[in-house]
Amino acid sequence: MSCPFNEEQLAQLKAFIELCKTQPQILQHPKLSFFKDYLVSLGVTLPTATFGTKHFTHSGDGATDNNEAADNAQSSSGEDSEPESDVELNMEGVVEGDPIDNNQLMGELGKEPTDEERDQSDEKRSEAMKAFSEQNFEEAIKLYTEAIQLNPQSALLFAKRGQVYLKLNKPNACIKDCTRALELNCDSAAAYKFRGRAYRLLGKFEEASHDLCESLKIDYDDQTNEWLNDVKPNAEKLRQHKLSVQRKKEEKEHREKLRRLRKAQEARSNAAKAQAKAHAHTAPGGMPGPGGFPGSGISNDDLTSLLMDPEVVSAFQDPEIMNAFQDVSANPANYIKYQNNPKITAAFQKLQGKFSRVGSMPFSGGFPGFGRAGAGGPGAEPKATDDDVGLD
Repeated sequence: MSCPFNEEQLAQLKAFIELCKTQPQILQHPKLSFFKDYLVSLGVTLPTATFGTKHFTHSGDGATDNNEAADNAQSSSGEDSEPESDVELNMEGVVEGDPIDNNQLMGELGKEPTDEERDQSDEKRSEAMKAFSEQNFEEAIKLYTEAIQLNPQSALLFAKRGQVYLKLNKPNACIKDCTRALELNCDSAAAYKFRGRAYRLLGKFEEASHDLCESLKIDYDDQTNEWLNDVKPNAEKLRQHKLSVQRKKEEKEHREKLRRLRKAQEARSNAAKAQAKAHAHTAPGGMPGPGGFPGSGISNDDLTSLLMDPEVVSAFQDPEIMNAFQDVSANPANYIKYQNNPKITAAFQKLQGKFSRVGSMPFSGGFPGFGRAGAGGPGAEPKATDDDVGLD
């Protein structure tokens, strides 16, 4: 089946759909009742007003696998799984808006008018003001356009033509003129005033509030103040809504950060446990084997706990202490070789206290000279027993 529309019609249809997305209240317009009725017949619920809200998902921060699965399910489903948040606004007075006119005459950009052209432009402006006062708006537009072509550097001419476009219910044309006026003179109160009113007619309440406030800052005007009071309630609702969306976004990012941190901590903890178990089963010499320390009565669980102790890990990471430990574990009588080494002596004293909490030393009788029965105090000459040297 061939498409019944040409490219230009399709472009217009796309533009209409985009307009419906940003200003769904337009579907309430009487001229679009046929389209509204069609949508309703399909079961579509039409919102009162929806303005560019962002989606967000709630991710839990529990530590269980079930909570993680829920987090992942929400993330994989995407943000579109959350319904849009609607902002209820007073849309009375909002109009459909005129099509953007790319042929709207704006004069020759950069042209510097002569004195004669300025005088002719002033004459056209006077005629346009008279036509406006007589409510002959089309004639006023024509005369202002002629004046602009003579003097395209006049911000006032663009602002005044924008005012006439407002009377003709052409807010987009007004916005274009007033924007040019502000480019020529950033302190044009009239340009801010009329552009603010045009934004209000299009339902762009935040932009309207901004422009009307700027106009009042430059030159107070009762009508401008009245227009501002009209848009303030809707503008404030939109501002609060954006703050709420931003706050929820930041809360979500914070929860995600905590979840990633928790996973990283769990990974480090699991890696440390795996490393400790690997040491318990593979370490050489006097280090623990599959059954813990031989003859020590220390279980593998207690051993794993000991090997995760930061002080024990630190001691075993020192090659000099590790070698001495293995040497003395093989033959406690060899301790005499290290009794004058303060670093090794201090390390053995620390290890003696650690191991004594869970069982005995990794060889029968403990370290020579450190409280073993039958041995002297620290510094005493050690006397090896049959058990110490492993004789039958």
